Amino acid sequence: MEKDYRTALGKFWQTVRRLRRGKQLSANTVYGGDGELLVSTGDIVGRWKEYFEDLLNPTDTPSVEEPEAGDSEVDSFITQAEVTEVVQQLLGGKAPGVDEIRPEYLKSLDVVGLSWLTSLCNIAWRSGTVPLWAGRPGWWSLFLRRGTGGVLEGSWEFAQPFHMCFVDLEKAFDRVPHGILWEGCPLSLVLFIVFMDRISRCSQGLEGVRFGDHRISSLIFADDVLLASSGLDLQHALGHFAAECEAAGMRVSTSKSEAMVLDRKKVACTLQVGGEVLPQVEEFKYLGVLFTSEGRMDREIDRRIGAAAAIMQSMYRSVVVKKELSRKAKLSIYQSIYIPTLTYGHELWVMTERIRSRIQAAEMSFLRRVAGRSLRDRVRSSVTREELGVEPLLLHIERGQLRWLGHLFRMPPGRLPGEVFRACPTGKRPRGRPRTRWRDYVFRLAWERLGVPPEELEEVARERETFFVFHSLLKAMIKETHFIVQGCFKNVLKKHNNV
Repeated sequence: MEKDYRTALGKFWQTVRRLRRGKQLSANTVYGGDGELLVSTGDIVGRWKEYFEDLLNPTDTPSVEEPEAGDSEVDSFITQAEVTEVVQQLLGGKAPGVDEIRPEYLKSLDVVGLSWLTSLCNIAWRSGTVPLWAGRPGWWSLFLRRGTGGVLEGSWEFAQPFHMCFVDLEKAFDRVPHGILWEGCPLSLVLFIVFMDRISRCSQGLEGVRFGDHRISSLIFADDVLLASSGLDLQHALGHFAAECEAAGMRVSTSKSEAMVLDRKKVACTLQVGGEVLPQVEEFKYLGVLFTSEGRMDREIDRRIGAAAAIMQSMYRSVVVKKELSRKAKLSIYQSIYIPTLTYGHELWVMTERIRSRIQAAEMSFLRRVAGRSLRDRVRSSVTREELGVEPLLLHIERGQLRWLGHLFRMPPGRLPGEVFRACPTGKRPRGRPRTRWRDYVFRLAWERLGVPPEELEEVARERETFFVFHSLLKAMIKETHFIVQGCFKNVLKKHNNV
């Protein structure tokens, strides 16, 4: 492996991925319609034929009509020739935008694909606005992983019930109308998002969750998440969504869809689809983040620590303590695999002393073994980090949290994560000590680490370059020099205010 790390990085990382997966047992079993195991090749091929015939030839035809080829250019302000010329002038090798469409995808479009793209451009030209679905893939993912934390915190703080239904569709990519959303095209995934966006828009009703001046009824990314303030409203929203899916040839999976209620008391939420009751769960993993009915992140942090420990265990003898492998190669695996697994979604963590201690223990568990030490050697963690040239993991987490705080302050009006962050939920707080809100925690973090008071934080964060200087200086901060660096931050802040 050391030779591959120095000469063939591709082969090195391929070996690492194989070690992480462990021994894979192949089980190619196919069952017939009556549940009997099929053995012969002819029976297996015949069963696959029956499956796709039933799947691609449904009895109910979708209500989506395929546009005619000549309709796209009727009364259009933008011609297909103009779109073709602009697409050919796109530079390759560039990063995609929020729509996740690379220039190479657009350049590979044929005549039919360019016709669709021309129609979309004319919709934006006539309406004067870019369609909302263009930014939804990354937008909803960002809101769900980070922005929805404010909604959960506000709902729990003011004892407002929060009903959720995680909807999973049955064979979604196979049930789409293939006459419209053809396979093999680079735009197939984007067109599927448009297809699902149409279903979501047609099923929108008055249900939803009120947070400040905003009403949030659904989240759309990998699957749909329906939100409501009561079980009855959630049942109505689910019924409308299931009806629109049936009209478009889709079907809600009753075995994979689940309901969950965020409330201080145990509340039953009985949802039905087609006469079948959906199961109610206490926790649900969505986009890699574990959501619980208590609204806490402790279970998610424990799960991240467990996942990181499993990675170290799978590569312990072959990578971590392997003497033939250099420290540089081991630390490369530490930075690229171990740390992202451990800190996934850390931007919204509220770092208590218990969590900080557990994160530091998980960090040093890997680094001590790389350095060839154990707890019996009684060597300080700071000495081990300095020897390996690794910064404290807690600083990495704090920088990520402050970076996300700057993004929230700089978000323009209309962006839902920023609106949720600035909104003030209303209601009556129940008795007892409230939980520490992420907003209060990160404001205190900025004051302790950067020396920026809460009343001046928004002004400093809106100046991207100034806030970046503060953010980068945090890298050099350690506990012994905390007050010295904090005084430096205050002097920089005074100069900024004078300017």
